[in-house]
Amino acid sequence: MPQLTITALPGMPLIQQGDDLARLIVEALTRLNLTLQNNDVLVITSKIVSKAQGRRLDLRTVTPSAHAEEIAAQTDKDPRLVEVILNEAAEISRMRRGAIITRHKLGFISANAGIDHSNVGADGEDWILLLPVDPDGTARQLRDQLLAQTGAQAGIVISDTHGRPFRMGNVGTAIGSAGFPALWDLRGRPDLFNRQLQYTDIGLADELAAAADLLSGQANEGLPVTLIRGLQLPEGDGRASDLIRPPEMNLYR
Repeated sequence: MPQLTITALPGMPLIQQGDDLARLIVEALTRLNLTLQNNDVLVITSKIVSKAQGRRLDLRTVTPSAHAEEIAAQTDKDPRLVEVILNEAAEISRMRRGAIITRHKLGFISANAGIDHSNVGADGEDWILLLPVDPDGTARQLRDQLLAQTGAQAGIVISDTHGRPFRMGNVGTAIGSAGFPALWDLRGRPDLFNRQLQYTDIGLADELAAAADLLSGQANEGLPVTLIRGLQLPEGDGRASDLIRPPEMNLYR
């Protein structure tokens, strides 16, 4: 009987710049009497990765440009926040009152270039959190560190929460991954009636991020690391950036 278990790791401390996430994850597993195994997947929220990388920013240190002031007037946004959004984004995709949708420098589409105010810290509303630097590279580094500490070939997903075009509600989304194909190509495989699949690609890293988000949550849960066990991960390796649809294939751009 196929079975999948999803376990949030309690007891992770509030992450500070420079913290060793791999060590803290192993300690959290040990407290639960769990040992990391081959084919396990650890889903880690981008928020703690950003904090470990020192990606917190005080808006009081930001001087908005004239361009940021203009966009802020159109969207009812803080001009200082708009300035940071412009610095983090490759382009603005859409904007209206209360919303700025961007294509981040990492390639994906999200509101406000993925900048977050929630759970940033207790030291005021002026602090924001930027997305991690090179989340795919960070996922690879964490995987290598965990392999060295545990001997297990585990998959890593760094997740963020995104809205989706034409769909209501935010879901967990992979912005970094390592150890398995983030985009799982099933083309050429037979269906139940031996008909060959022709167009089936699975966003495996996104599916894992969404599953973990059911436990890690987006409010005060305090559960930023989730262990998914029971999968037989497909062979190969990939990156979350593999999930970004190339512009020439996007019919809605």
